[in-house]
Amino acid sequence: MKDLGNLMKQAQVMQQKLQEAQARLASTLIEGVAGNGLVKVTLSGSNDLKGVVIDESLMQRGDGEMVADLIVAAHADAKRRLDEQSAALMKDVAGPMAGMPGFPGLKF
Repeated sequence: MKDLGNLMKQAQVMQQKLQEAQARLASTLIEGVAGNGLVKVTLSGSNDLKGVVIDESLMQRGDGEMVADLIVAAHADAKRRLDEQSAALMKDVAGPMAGMPGFPGLKF
């Protein structure tokens, strides 16, 4: 029974660390870029789009489709970076248990 109590205590510590990691990630802002920096988007750690910056040189008649494509590409870049940071945080929290079947991940 002593081992079960110790295991429960370890699970509680892990849960606390996971909650702290989720809070840190939620307050994180990640920037994605496209078109050599002509378009930038900012995502929060909870995947909310927080900002879009478009270089004025792209604001010409007929460039709407290209600007839209660059926004999508910048968002994909930010999402990839956010996923990488989330995975790194999870690895720090879970150590060797990260990625094991049944082990919780960072979800929002």
